[in-house]
Amino acid sequence: MGIVRLNNMVFYGYHGVAEPEKILGGKIEVDAELEFDMTKVIATDHLADTIDYEKVYHLVQEVVTQSKFFLIEALAGKIIGEIFNQHPVESIRLRIRKPNAPIKGVLDNVEVEIIRRRDQMGEVA
Repeated sequence: MGIVRLNNMVFYGYHGVAEPEKILGGKIEVDAELEFDMTKVIATDHLADTIDYEKVYHLVQEVVTQSKFFLIEALAGKIIGEIFNQHPVESIRLRIRKPNAPIKGVLDNVEVEIIRRRDQMGEVA
């Protein structure tokens, strides 16, 4: 097994409960950690035998920018489901950060982390 990480992908989306988030949108940061069997690609050195991380990036970009969710937990679940549907990964650790979350207080961001194995996909809608 091995891991490919896409760190701090940044997109603009319309996710949240507060009206300004739904109307004006905001920055969404995503980290994806994809675990899969790298035995074949180590031997072949062919892109077809690995996870094409550019395709994963564009998949995440599409979900974040083309969908709307009240909660970043639901957004994370959608991204995880799409990655499992399109790529032969065994497990995914996904983090979504929302900088400038509408909270009366001082903080860098709000972050959600979800970890799923392929055999758990019945639990992610």
